[in-house]
Amino acid sequence: MRPIRPSSTARRGGSTRRRSLPTLSAVALASALALTATACGGDDTDASGQSSASASAGEGGHGKIKIPDDLKNRLKEHGIDLDKWKNGAWKNWDRDDWLREAKDFVNPIIEGLWDPDRMRDAEDPDRGVDSGDLSADQGVTDPTPDPVDAQAVPTAYHANAAEAGKVFFDSPEGTMVCSATVVKDPAHPGKSNLVWTAGHCVHAGKKGGWYRNIAFVPSYNDAGLSTSALQTATREQVAPYGVWWGDWARTSDQWIAQGGQTGGDGAPYDFAVIHVTPEQGGSGKSLEETVGSALPVDFDAPAVPQVRNMTATGYPAGAPYDGQKLYQCKDKPGRLSLGASDPTMYRIGCTMTGGSSGGGWVETGSDGKPALVSNTSIGPVRSGWLAGPRLGAVAKGVYDSVSKKFAGQ
Repeated sequence: MRPIRPSSTARRGGSTRRRSLPTLSAVALASALALTATACGGDDTDASGQSSASASAGEGGHGKIKIPDDLKNRLKEHGIDLDKWKNGAWKNWDRDDWLREAKDFVNPIIEGLWDPDRMRDAEDPDRGVDSGDLSADQGVTDPTPDPVDAQAVPTAYHANAAEAGKVFFDSPEGTMVCSATVVKDPAHPGKSNLVWTAGHCVHAGKKGGWYRNIAFVPSYNDAGLSTSALQTATREQVAPYGVWWGDWARTSDQWIAQGGQTGGDGAPYDFAVIHVTPEQGGSGKSLEETVGSALPVDFDAPAVPQVRNMTATGYPAGAPYDGQKLYQCKDKPGRLSLGASDPTMYRIGCTMTGGSSGGGWVETGSDGKPALVSNTSIGPVRSGWLAGPRLGAVAKGVYDSVSKKFAGQ
């Protein structure tokens, strides 16, 4: 199985080559069902000129960016020159310069970097993860579920899945993309700026550090335009509710220490929370107010046998999908165990492919209302099912830490 993983801009020879995986085992976290964005601009995108950098836009700034003092200090601590960074220094992925620890997250806004071409050209990664046989794993693993065909979400997406969107980011391998969900913030009721996604969509795990230029686009391609129509679409059509940059992010310590592109290490802890801010100053409204909705997160979801069904949402990019439209799968979950010492994961039948990584899994909460209970993490190379972490104390710690950081702001 492969971690549904981020996509890269560098595709050899421009062709799409697929390798079949033996079966599944190395449920890897390369799992980014995150589609790699073979972005047109890719690493050649010039962010200089009219581009400007910052970690947060000043309210009412009409496009003028204000750089918070705490970001300036963090940049200085890491020897980062903001002007050089926005003009291309962020492309330096030398191991010694790749920020890794939880406290090291920095993500200055580069205004205009995520243009329609760069967002549209995200594709499924051209690689798979070799896998063995899960039968040797300890713990409880239910039989492989039958595939469930993903269903297209009716347009406009904002009216039918307002919390869903895409997370775009840059990695050493190129421009990439995942799916994500707007979630509630207990510190700011009705005014959340929190986004839930997979850990592998923000951090490379044990062999790398934080990804860069992380941004969220709610209701991406809201009207469901065709791929050909998107060739000439405006930024407003592609991102009708704006581009929101991550000014802080957290994933689990387990993902940072164990996560990787192959193998199951870290997958049960493959989740992350991003606090976002609008690229440009505007009305001063929060993300939740802008899209009109946010989902609560259930950190005490019932055991698998008690769950009737879960609905996974995302933007699949691997064939036969193209990453431009929103889909959902609904199925009763089973259990997937990658090791006796790690939490058992949820698993459902679903034909969504790379690009849907990080997308939210929703079920009816204890109050009878929809709640986020997991996110897409891994799946087999040829699709057919998806697996996601079961959220508990570790996930709640990640969530609470981001909420509390901005509680007084």
